[in-house]
Amino acid sequence: MATDTSKQVKPQESITFVWSGVNRKGKKVSGELQANSQLELKAQLRKQGVTPGSVKRKPKPLFGLGGDKPIKPADIAVITRQIATMLGAGVPLVQTIDMIGSGHNNGNVRKLLADVHQKLASGIPLSDCLREHPKYFDDLYCDLVASGEQSGSLETIYDRIATYKEKAEALKAKIKKALTYPIAVIVVAIIVTSILLIFVVPVFEEIFASFGAELPAFTQMVINLSEFLQSWWYFILAALFAFGYAFKKAHQANPKFRDQVDAQILKLPVVGDILEKAAVARYARTLSTTFAAGVPLPDALESAAGASGNAVFRNAILDIRSEVVAGMQMNLAMRNTDIFPDMVIQMVAIGEESGSVDDMLAKVANVYEAEVDNAVDNLTALLEPLIMAVLGVLIGGLIIAMYLPIFQMGMVV
Repeated sequence: MATDTSKQVKPQESITFVWSGVNRKGKKVSGELQANSQLELKAQLRKQGVTPGSVKRKPKPLFGLGGDKPIKPADIAVITRQIATMLGAGVPLVQTIDMIGSGHNNGNVRKLLADVHQKLASGIPLSDCLREHPKYFDDLYCDLVASGEQSGSLETIYDRIATYKEKAEALKAKIKKALTYPIAVIVVAIIVTSILLIFVVPVFEEIFASFGAELPAFTQMVINLSEFLQSWWYFILAALFAFGYAFKKAHQANPKFRDQVDAQILKLPVVGDILEKAAVARYARTLSTTFAAGVPLPDALESAAGASGNAVFRNAILDIRSEVVAGMQMNLAMRNTDIFPDMVIQMVAIGEESGSVDDMLAKVANVYEAEVDNAVDNLTALLEPLIMAVLGVLIGGLIIAMYLPIFQMGMVV
């Protein structure tokens, strides 16, 4: 009689325990460990030469404070570097995943790697284990791991993936810094100005009402603006929130709208230039990593298109892929798009002639990543005095508007 193997018993989830005990030297020790039960934990401690005393299940934090954090791309970059380091030291893959997972301080990462370890130990290839978690390991990551498994050079491939992920996260942090600073300046200026107009100006308005004289035009304009904000501030705030929500939903659901936004962002002064250089750096870094790993050029270009981070460059790279598949050299296809700098095209042309496209693209990526870094630093240096100037003009203008009638009265007296 055939047995039904479709229903498999799910492995019991590990529980984090807080323990204390005494080691072989009689010294009190304590810590945290994961196990399926208290009996299993005590057995682990005895193997380590510890006589267990108190063993308690670690309490869950209140309201999610201090608990397991969501897994971020930066966490995946760190895990990738750890795997590359341990594989380079000769540690077996199954043991590497187990050691990294059990020693991580984020419970979600431990669960993720525990699942990968379990499947890996049962004989499933690592690339297939990772494909079951597309939220954390994208197609590019899994394809590179698969190529490393097929070529028997997983250690080398993982070192390249780690470098790629680290560079990508560093570039992302620089772009975030470039965008956050000007937005913060605008938000602070709006908040400070609104507080002054809603709460401070009305006090002066009451004083001016007792003068019984006509107010200067500048002062009257500020008072009118203050009265408008006092009456409609909640509608304005609600409209801003509604606009932000609608924009976010449209950006997520409408690819055409998203592509238009990406195209307009590249036209912004200073910030657009930084984003353009970042897209070129991503393109070059992704293509260099995939090409060096032995991924066919059309597949490598498809991965680079997805990693470019901007619709304009994504569409251009897909056009390059179509022309390369048709037999055109990549440097000529890049020139036809009319968005890549001449230096990048010439470097690719040299790489195609010398057979070292991956090395040339890696150098291009290094150059443009350095340019993004310098541009962000320059933007930061430029905005620091600009913040003082903007806030000075806004606050100084309001102060002048409020004291102008007082000065005029003093001159009359």
